[in-house]
Amino acid sequence: MLAYIIGVVLFALCIGASLALHEAGHLLSAKAFGMKVRRYFVGFGPRIWSFRRGETEYGLKAVPVGGFCDIAGMTTLDEVDPEDEPRAMWRQKTWKRTVVMATGPFTHFLLGFVVLYVMAVTFGLPNVAEKPVLSQVSACVRDATTNAQVVEQTCRAGETGPAQAAGLRGGDEVVSVGGVSTPTWSAMVEEIQHSTGPTPFVVRRGDQTLLLTVDVPRVDRPVTSADGRTKIAQVGVAGVSATTSFDYTAWSAVGGTMSFAGDLFGQTFQKLVQFPQRIPAVINAIFGGERDSETPVSVVGASRIGGEAVEAGLWQLFLLLLAGLNFFMGVFNLLPLLPLDGGHIAVIWYEHVRNWLRDRRGKTAAAPVDYTRLSGITMVLVLVGGAVMLLTVTADIVNPIRITQ
Repeated sequence: MLAYIIGVVLFALCIGASLALHEAGHLLSAKAFGMKVRRYFVGFGPRIWSFRRGETEYGLKAVPVGGFCDIAGMTTLDEVDPEDEPRAMWRQKTWKRTVVMATGPFTHFLLGFVVLYVMAVTFGLPNVAEKPVLSQVSACVRDATTNAQVVEQTCRAGETGPAQAAGLRGGDEVVSVGGVSTPTWSAMVEEIQHSTGPTPFVVRRGDQTLLLTVDVPRVDRPVTSADGRTKIAQVGVAGVSATTSFDYTAWSAVGGTMSFAGDLFGQTFQKLVQFPQRIPAVINAIFGGERDSETPVSVVGASRIGGEAVEAGLWQLFLLLLAGLNFFMGVFNLLPLLPLDGGHIAVIWYEHVRNWLRDRRGKTAAAPVDYTRLSGITMVLVLVGGAVMLLTVTADIVNPIRITQ
């Protein structure tokens, strides 16, 4: 129980630190461009302590989650002292304002990459893409004795498994089986199960692509049918096992992390697109329905999963969840919706393109966008976002997603 509590608190603190660093990204870039940053606080609520350095007040508030960075003249609605007018953010060049707003989300991407790199050089990176990479090649294959397990592999001296006899090795990636592409481990297993006798395997070994022939035997193994029932049936097997995690050196982890981060970023974008259609499942879970592991989670739910991961000793899962959440926050903040950073960037570039078109027609630049006209839309989006947050927090309390081992 103590490990669980430590995990929950640690994960919550990591998320709080991520949000504080998000605001620090705005702070540093704004100062680098000569803009005035009046306040930078970590947390919300009553002030605990603060100090002033130069023209900026730094401090800590009672609820250590998130924070804020007060940049003078972020919009035309912001009151700015007359002597600070030339430094107001809305008066700066388009690219500078864009960089200041983008450095917050970019910080999440950087943090996610750092977390994945640390995971790569310590625990290794999980094979979440289910790549058909072999970890081991068995010296023999056996029939199943029950619906649940295969008889213990006690290979006789000199016995050789089908994949081993064909020359497959641990670390090989199976590109195709019987002429059919196998992008995932599940696809590879399915093709092998349908095969029998000499079957061509195309494998990637380092920089080489090899064509090997595996004499696939048919053996008794448990098979799950479409109705969910498991029965013993004859299927083809090759005698190979999957790689669940990839190990790296400090140098090779750079490339491995970049590749993994790219895959994770793509998955994050896909989940964000699917986000609205998963809300009904969250509501169903609140009222007693089964909680789908693919439904959105709040910081509360993510922290609970982090606590369970620490309690179970699954630090790789803890770090993967932390990295994934940072990627999600980075992508989410870039959505072109106010009051998100992406919404401010959209307004900045709308002004830029509008004034460029006016200049092409010989007209003077128009006044900056009046944010009061956008306040209605902004308020609606804030209310919708608050409602979604309330739903996910409620679901994470009454019917949380749990780790299944």
